[in-house]
Amino acid sequence: MNDGSSVADLVETLRREWERYPTGEKLPSSRALMERHRVSPVTVSRVISALVAEGLVVSRPGAGVFRAERRVPRAIAGDVSWQEVTLGAHDAQAAPRAEASGLLATLTVPPADVVDLGGGYPHPSLLPERALADALARAARRPDAWGRPPVEGLTELRSWFAREIGGPDGSVTAADVLITAGGQAALTAALRALAPAGAPVLVESPTYPGVLGVARAAGLRPFPVPVDGDGLRTDLLADAFAVTGARLLVCQPLFHNPTGATLTPDRRAEVLRLARAAGAFVVEDDYARLLAHADAPALPRPLAADDPDGVVVHVRSLTKAASPSLRIAAVTARGPAFERLRATQVVDSFFVPRPLQEATLALVSSPAWPRHLRALAAALQERRVTLGAALARHLPDLPTARLAPGGYLAWLRLPPGTNESTLAAAAFRAGVEVTPGAPYFAAEPPAPHLRLTHAAAGTATQLAEGVARLASAWPA
Repeated sequence: MNDGSSVADLVETLRREWERYPTGEKLPSSRALMERHRVSPVTVSRVISALVAEGLVVSRPGAGVFRAERRVPRAIAGDVSWQEVTLGAHDAQAAPRAEASGLLATLTVPPADVVDLGGGYPHPSLLPERALADALARAARRPDAWGRPPVEGLTELRSWFAREIGGPDGSVTAADVLITAGGQAALTAALRALAPAGAPVLVESPTYPGVLGVARAAGLRPFPVPVDGDGLRTDLLADAFAVTGARLLVCQPLFHNPTGATLTPDRRAEVLRLARAAGAFVVEDDYARLLAHADAPALPRPLAADDPDGVVVHVRSLTKAASPSLRIAAVTARGPAFERLRATQVVDSFFVPRPLQEATLALVSSPAWPRHLRALAAALQERRVTLGAALARHLPDLPTARLAPGGYLAWLRLPPGTNESTLAAAAFRAGVEVTPGAPYFAAEPPAPHLRLTHAAAGTATQLAEGVARLASAWPA
């Protein structure tokens, strides 16, 4: 039995089985559970911890695990109707409000019998779980592991990010780097620090829903700039700066989410030229640089690597390539912009916990990290090929989807008149999770879309099966 998949099943089994034990009775030993259910000591430990957290059992070191006293919870039916008045008044004043439906669609884990073609993170089998465990163990043994870190982040980790972003001879230094609790936190800090409430912010259309959520929660007004096969349309960007007066642009120049486009060299230079002319910042969300496939061509340098003037605020996260729970990212900036970013983070959360930073440093400094990235690149290439073949076989009438040699996205344009939400619901009933396209647009979508991912499914075989199930749902 696989440890990662067996914990939830064993918790449910023991929850039912141990309900029959009287209060205070000693339960089977860890060794007995290992032998009976053919699981590892780690799995047994995690299962017992889960049951302790639920209050079903108590663990007494040296004595064993015992059935906890049964408590009958009392349901208190309160009256929350008053909140409608208070929150309604809040909304009537047009106050900023967080809206997370687009994000939740990619964060929700579907049931085990549903193929996940909508998830926002690679399947656990693609992630370096053993290397992470080793790195965390090494970090925990450091004498200062639980000490307070510098608010900007550990110097060694900031230096590592600086080399990764600017190159070994680049102009990015550790002093330009702020460690944040994941890419979403970095985007939140950047948008809040660089634009006042009520200001316009230019975003790609379509774009990552997390950018729209952050902007709206901060009281900013997102204005769309269309994306085509070569990335952000710079012929429309100049007009967007002029019409809106925006001083902030958020873009994903590499393996754009959701289209997969990479900004061409001439457009890269034009984005920087237009931003400088407008006196605007460019927030470069470089979320997919560590997700390049084995057959990807040489990647373009980050915009930040060729920007000595602090126009570009660069965001780089390790979460997608390492683990959803490794909430570590870096944001780079220069001058007063860096000071504002640091102040925003300090006010929000003080700093990123030191044990997590130490574990991250141990991970990226180990030989296991480049090995993992090579294995991930090969696996993502295989899955991209599998998804392309499955789409051609099962949905041949759809326009060919862009399948970029990096990231893990397919952006499907649907026939006119298709109700993407109805299709997604029918697909779920057929046993596959997909994501409607509407949340990726700041304004009205020009056409219906679906976003598929090829990294969240358990295997390449399940990936192909998921596309077959999507095709079967189409008539419904």
